[in-house]
Amino acid sequence: MRFPIVIHKDKDEGSGYGVIVPDLPGCFSAGDTLEDALTSSQEAILSHIEVLMMDGEAIPTAIPLEEHQSNEDYAGGFWALVDADISKLSSKRVRVNVSLPARVLAIVDEAAKREGETRSGLLTQAALRYVERRSGF
Repeated sequence: MRFPIVIHKDKDEGSGYGVIVPDLPGCFSAGDTLEDALTSSQEAILSHIEVLMMDGEAIPTAIPLEEHQSNEDYAGGFWALVDADISKLSSKRVRVNVSLPARVLAIVDEAAKREGETRSGLLTQAALRYVERRSGF
């Protein structure tokens, strides 16, 4: 999906770029350079949409760019379109085939049963926790 963003640059020397995503109220970003601002705006859009999806809320409908440009709240800024691949956020289940030692699978199944989870649910939670600890996602 492509999202229009408005970018503001303070006139102060050494100031960064501020970004607003008008189609996603409350979605803001910034960067020290224009390139950083564009990259961080893409991350902000994906994070914002992910929260909306987790909360069961609809993704707001895009408003034509011309309407945003005529909004005085965005005066003095310049516009760009940011492509955000929201397919990465899909909660659609995908079947995968993994091989585990039989002993490990038995331990996983026992833990899942004890926790009132499915095998897939337990493995999903374990994988996400591992990735969070290792990479700070």
